[in-house]
Amino acid sequence: MADSFRALVLDQKEKSVTAEFKNLTTDDLPAGEVLVRVKWSTLNYKDGMVLNGLGRLVRTYPHVPGVDFSGEVVSSTDDRYKPGDEVVLTGWRIGEAHWGGYAQLARVKADWLVPLPAGIDASQAMAIGTAGFTAMLAVMALEDQGVSTKQDGEVLVTGAAGGVGSVAVSILSALGYRVAASTGRAETHQYLRDLGASTIIDRNELTDTSKPLLTERWVGAIDSVGSTTLAHVLSEMKYHGVVAACGLAGGPDLPGTVIPFLLRGVKLIGIDSVMCPYETRVRAWQRLARELPKDQLQSATTKVALSDILPWGEKILKGQVQGRLLVDVQDC
Repeated sequence: MADSFRALVLDQKEKSVTAEFKNLTTDDLPAGEVLVRVKWSTLNYKDGMVLNGLGRLVRTYPHVPGVDFSGEVVSSTDDRYKPGDEVVLTGWRIGEAHWGGYAQLARVKADWLVPLPAGIDASQAMAIGTAGFTAMLAVMALEDQGVSTKQDGEVLVTGAAGGVGSVAVSILSALGYRVAASTGRAETHQYLRDLGASTIIDRNELTDTSKPLLTERWVGAIDSVGSTTLAHVLSEMKYHGVVAACGLAGGPDLPGTVIPFLLRGVKLIGIDSVMCPYETRVRAWQRLARELPKDQLQSATTKVALSDILPWGEKILKGQVQGRLLVDVQDC
């Protein structure tokens, strides 16, 4: 007999996307080896776009959004997972091409899951979520390219008050880096200092793209904005500086030149948290469990019931959300 559950279901009528909470059964779910009882999900910028029908991220309706989730295995045809196992899932275009985490039950491919590492529970895993996972991948990319705490200089984090930025500031600070946090919101300055930022940079200082090279400032940078902000950051990198880019909130265009790469040996590393290899995902989650300060994680998190998520989707698109939004999926 099919189990019933609640879900937020998007549908498209003509060119308008509608959202409605519905009762579904496991017979409605897409194919996959593992059935998971979803406990927690998150609300990211991409979720806000999907909830408001923006960006053509969803091509097939009806659709259940939610780009990540954590929960407990209900049943599995894959020997790696047994009922009761706690798991976390980010990436693989769930919430876009495959039904996502805004449902009390989800069925997914076993290869997409990661066992929940020791040291964090299901709610903490989603307080970290896709944004925190992406932040750790960015930190790992900087380290892999030689950025270290032994260098003389700061690591810049743009979009620092957002989900990726907040966790990146916390991780870098905990590891011993000097962190400069860029934000356009004065009310978040103390919040970022509490996360460990030693310097606060107004985002308006990162808009000049008239010159290919500016004064050297940063040994490394994590950019979650893109466009003119990324172009400006590249022009201020120190010799052999490294930039990990993981966001397009400012748009996909890069109005810069090759000069920072040729004359300063700057490296630009793209961070893909979607099709990330299993071994890298496991390593990133294990490091998050060990190295991310749990008290800072709690202070950077706001809990939201799934039943209340729609207005929050509009807020995140307007830049009115600070830190991480943790979604209680069972509260629906």
